[in-house]
Amino acid sequence: MKALKLNTLFVAVTAAILSAHITSVFADQVVRIGFVAPLTGGSAYAGKDSENGARLAVDEINSEGLVLGGSKVTLVLDSQDDANDPRTATQVAQKLVDDQVAAVIGHGTSGTSIPASKIYSDAGIVQLSPSATNPQYTLQGFKTTYRVVATDAQQGPALAAYATGALKVRRVAVVDDASAYGQGLADEFVKKAKSLGVIVVSRDTTSDKTIDFRAILTKIKGQTPDAIMYGGMDATVGPFAKQAGQLGIKAKILAGDGACTAQLASLAAAAADNVVCSEPGLGLEKMPGGVAFQKKYEARFHEPIQIYAPFSYDAVYIIVDAMKRANSTDRAKIVSAMPLTDYHGVIGETQFDEHGDLKHGAISVYTYRSGKKVLIDAVKM
Repeated sequence: MKALKLNTLFVAVTAAILSAHITSVFADQVVRIGFVAPLTGGSAYAGKDSENGARLAVDEINSEGLVLGGSKVTLVLDSQDDANDPRTATQVAQKLVDDQVAAVIGHGTSGTSIPASKIYSDAGIVQLSPSATNPQYTLQGFKTTYRVVATDAQQGPALAAYATGALKVRRVAVVDDASAYGQGLADEFVKKAKSLGVIVVSRDTTSDKTIDFRAILTKIKGQTPDAIMYGGMDATVGPFAKQAGQLGIKAKILAGDGACTAQLASLAAAAADNVVCSEPGLGLEKMPGGVAFQKKYEARFHEPIQIYAPFSYDAVYIIVDAMKRANSTDRAKIVSAMPLTDYHGVIGETQFDEHGDLKHGAISVYTYRSGKKVLIDAVKM
């Protein structure tokens, strides 16, 4: 009887161990995907738009079910606010490393993406920005830096070419906000404009906190340029354009993607109609999955897309595509899988060159009519 009890106990213990082992093998695996953008401050609405796109992708993937290496994987979006501040960006990056995220979607701007990139590189974590456009971001030799938008080395020249061709600009004043994004975009614009024979009548620098531009604008008015190129975000380009209009300046205001938002119309008021701006990527209406994505987004969040939501949405799917090809959520294996990406999503086909930049970028040019953003040209690079 004693032997029988011991045998029964042995069988029970063995079954419990086997059950626990099987459960551990097939237990749900929770995987954190980092997301960083300015969620407070003047660019918070753009950051929230981008966060919404990433969150929509995560929720869809979880709903459809993701199985890797025999385990069901549940994604969690680890969303952080860097307030568009380089120092905060590095602190947030370290937090995400400590949170053991599998990859990061972000940061929102070049000025935050660049300083954070070394932290992710040192940790071996893929960083895929939906919106950082400064060329330097992917030219640091890191194997972990990627982006799903064209660079300022493409955007600046495209804007300059449109200005000289369609707008017949021959004299231009240039202003930037001293940020990595604004200064970089202005530099690329100037190089191309000069090569096309345009005279740069002046080059001024402000800051991304400036709200009164009347001194600079008064000086520029006396230089009678055909256009004024401003490298900066909509929070400053809007007031700049509005004050230019109040001073009777007729020159077109040229800007990049940081200013090319629906928000600009309210910031610049009637002067928005004098703005011509560029965006890296095809316009939403020209994206292969743009119309369908817009319907999903508006049904979920009950507000219009600002600018970057389609890019952050695809960015999440691109990371998951790398996981699927690696059949793993291991950081090193994701890093190894990323160079072979060939993903067809909302924004079109995504393939990366040796730096982590898009092989097939595109630039769209917009203006504003009665306060509404209108696509006027698109150039595939």
